[in-house]
Amino acid sequence: MMGVTMLSPYHTSLYLQRLQLDQAPPPDLQGLRTLHLAHLMQIPFENLDIRAGLPISLEQDALLDKILLRRRGGFCYELNLAFSWLLQSLGFQTRFWSARVWNGKAYGPEFDHMLLAVQLEAQCWIADVGFGDSFRLPLLLAGAGNQELGVTYRCEADGADWILLQQKAGHAATPQYRFQTQAFQLDDFLPMFAYQQTSPNSHFTQKTICSLPTADGRISIADQKMIVTQHGKRSVHSIDSEAEYHALLQHKMGMSAQQLPPFRARIHAQAESASSP
Repeated sequence: MMGVTMLSPYHTSLYLQRLQLDQAPPPDLQGLRTLHLAHLMQIPFENLDIRAGLPISLEQDALLDKILLRRRGGFCYELNLAFSWLLQSLGFQTRFWSARVWNGKAYGPEFDHMLLAVQLEAQCWIADVGFGDSFRLPLLLAGAGNQELGVTYRCEADGADWILLQQKAGHAATPQYRFQTQAFQLDDFLPMFAYQQTSPNSHFTQKTICSLPTADGRISIADQKMIVTQHGKRSVHSIDSEAEYHALLQHKMGMSAQQLPPFRARIHAQAESASSP
């Protein structure tokens, strides 16, 4: 599994269909922008299997089945891994970088988050389709930053590290994560990949999230609520039944009607058992 970096022509075609792209863009900056935005807009950031207590596989066949055939999403290790396969199959050069996520008080451990470095001629671009509410277009590592829907994203050097900063209009910049420009192998991320799925201390076992950007904001399912943000204004709608929950996953998140995860999470009993001595 860990040495696989390319997709078959069949899976490449399926992936482009999933992104609603009629043809493969060229391996240049505009092509990367097209693919990055399409991926974010079509494939949700979600942890529904984790909350349902279902193990996640990074084996290529299993992951592509989940994303392409069952029209599901995933979290960073799934989404950025699959995106790296697509990019390399289309002629891009990619590397895995490790990031430590800011939780409001401190940075998390190494391999807390996976992001992609994409080399285009002499410039290095960051691609990240697995962080949820973040930049929509690739971010130049040493550039001035992106301005998107009133929010600025930029990378700032801090010694040997870089920090991804998010700055909303009228507010101070806040860190999202910090990283170094060191390439890692997928195997390096596997212990944290397992931790994020099973530990009761993991953010992903504590709260349900399923989220997609929209043209003017974002729509998210968080536990038993649907949150819609448009032009900076937020509205919250309670989800009261399994039928309504599954309808939202299909019609708002673009998921297949087959094998949808349950409405209420089952992770707590599993996490408590895993943490017992």
